[in-house]
Amino acid sequence: MKGYFTRVLAIVSAKKLVYLGSAAAVLVGIGWMAFGGSSASEETMSVSRGEFLQQVSASGKVVPAREVELGFTTGGRIAQVNARVGDRVGQGAVIVAIDSGDIRANLLQREAALETEEAKLTALKQGSRPEEIAVAEADVQGDRAALVQADEAVFDAIKNAYTVAERAIRTDVYQFVSNPRSYSPQVNVTSTDSQSVIDLQGAIINVEGILAAWEKSALTLNAGNESIVKAQSNLGAVSKLLSIASVVLNHALPSSSVSQTSINGYVADINAARSSVNATLSALTSTVTAQKNATAQLDASLKNLALKKAGSVQADIDAQAARVRAAEADVANGRAQLSKTLIVAPFTGIVTDVDAKVGAIASSNSTQIKMIGADTYQIESFVPEINIALIKIDNAAAITLDAYGEEVTFVAHVVSIDPAETVRDGVSTYRVVLQFDAKDDRIRSGMTANIVVTAGERSNILAIPVGLIKEKNGKKYVQVKENNATAEREVTTGALSSSGQIEILFGLSEGEVLIVKSAE
Repeated sequence: MKGYFTRVLAIVSAKKLVYLGSAAAVLVGIGWMAFGGSSASEETMSVSRGEFLQQVSASGKVVPAREVELGFTTGGRIAQVNARVGDRVGQGAVIVAIDSGDIRANLLQREAALETEEAKLTALKQGSRPEEIAVAEADVQGDRAALVQADEAVFDAIKNAYTVAERAIRTDVYQFVSNPRSYSPQVNVTSTDSQSVIDLQGAIINVEGILAAWEKSALTLNAGNESIVKAQSNLGAVSKLLSIASVVLNHALPSSSVSQTSINGYVADINAARSSVNATLSALTSTVTAQKNATAQLDASLKNLALKKAGSVQADIDAQAARVRAAEADVANGRAQLSKTLIVAPFTGIVTDVDAKVGAIASSNSTQIKMIGADTYQIESFVPEINIALIKIDNAAAITLDAYGEEVTFVAHVVSIDPAETVRDGVSTYRVVLQFDAKDDRIRSGMTANIVVTAGERSNILAIPVGLIKEKNGKKYVQVKENNATAEREVTTGALSSSGQIEILFGLSEGEVLIVKSAE
């Protein structure tokens, strides 16, 4: 028993995709076996299992895996052009830039503002340092000492007020008044202003009572508000009395008992007393003001110390965190504005066209730079719908390029299949993209590629030449040799291989003999 079977793949047009070794493939020869008693012209073959390969052939074009046209989203004068046609640029490299001095200055300001807000937030989160609390405590101690001094100054001013008032009345006024500490004091000068004399006598009775009471309260005097108010009131009464006395003396006439010289001396003493009382009242007011300021300062220091010991309130931290986020948004906006003045390479690639020129005005949305990916190339092919069902993502493919001939083969795989059709020359096709498995400097964009995709590869498959299948009444049959006789056997077929073999699912077994050509 001797036989052979030779398979030849059909040569397919580079513009269309078909099964290699489909029903149109040429069956060159079939192995045959001669059985005893058979005619020499009868040809048979034995059914056997073997490799089952499905391949799809197509043509395509080499394209860069990435290709892009770049321009500005805002207009301006071009300040830099950092690449020429053919240059390789890395991802993130600035290729072209327009003038952006004012934008950069604005961004620096925003970044500085952000740093300030971040520093404040950090300080709030950390709370007061021991050194800060110590300083605040020292401030409280200093302000307490200052308040003590202010209280002492007020107390001294009150005591001095009594002394000045008592001297002004009992020394300067009483020198021309008889019985001053009685209920009927008498003015010893003759004055043409009789009413002022009467007023002076009444004022003396009133002030004498004030001085007596003031003197008795000397032991209970303090720098409190009550003592201050009383001192100011008493000085006011004394000042009023001295004013009346001045009027009386200014209208006084010399007499046998009081000379003009004496009257002049009284006037000088009263004027000096009035000045002294007014100065004392002013000094008391100043010390009271200083006391109030010292009290307010101590209160502020105590509150500041309490605040530092308490630490930061969460609400304050949250509010400052919000200010930091607002500052971050300002910085991000500034950087976005700056990015609009730059054309940056989105990936590592080769510059294929440069339209930008330094000094020229670039308009928004106009193409200034074109570039393609430098590291990876793909093949773009359009597969007829009759064959697209066989091709799957990740199918391996053998590639030859017209530039290098059929002897040089490259390896690729399918990376994408368009879900929607593309009509080409009136035929519905589907765009299939294959990617080279390895980088090769010989590959160039635009080269014509011949593609053989391995759609399926299985082993131990029972298959026979498709030409042996006959159809009758919608069913498929083959002729088999049974007991040296010819019989028809119904079969169920499966897939068609690239070499014209068709898979037998049911109806035949390995080793059975098929009639290839009947005896004549």
